[in-house]
Amino acid sequence: MNNCVFCEILKGNLPSSQIYRDEHCTAFMDIQPINPGHLLVIPNVHAPFLADLDEATGAHLFRIAQRLAQALRQSGLRCEGINLFLADGAAAMQEVFHVHLHVFPRYAGDGFGLTFSPSYFHRPPRKALDEAANLIRQTLGPSREL
Repeated sequence: MNNCVFCEILKGNLPSSQIYRDEHCTAFMDIQPINPGHLLVIPNVHAPFLADLDEATGAHLFRIAQRLAQALRQSGLRCEGINLFLADGAAAMQEVFHVHLHVFPRYAGDGFGLTFSPSYFHRPPRKALDEAANLIRQTLGPSREL
């Protein structure tokens, strides 16, 4: 992929503060951290969106993120909690179009938060939830497990 900053990091053409690397993924420090210790876990193959990534690699990213979250908690960095965040698409705030899973430490009063729309505070009726669930289930096809 041309002009992908993460691919350039993987090739060694751009600097990074790497924490972990195996044949499937690499983890390094985010250059614009939410809090000290904020890191990214990325696949070693270019995949712009989550749907472009094979399921085994996607699962591996989360396994490594889980290990790294534990390491963050034990590192001595301020860490009272952990957020995992993966933005998939521009509307979801994805800025670099190479799948990446953020792992960042949290602590009370750190200033980070989410903003909810006013509709968030009004629970939809069960019928609306069931209809949405049905639409999603239909797209899963025969491999779905319930």
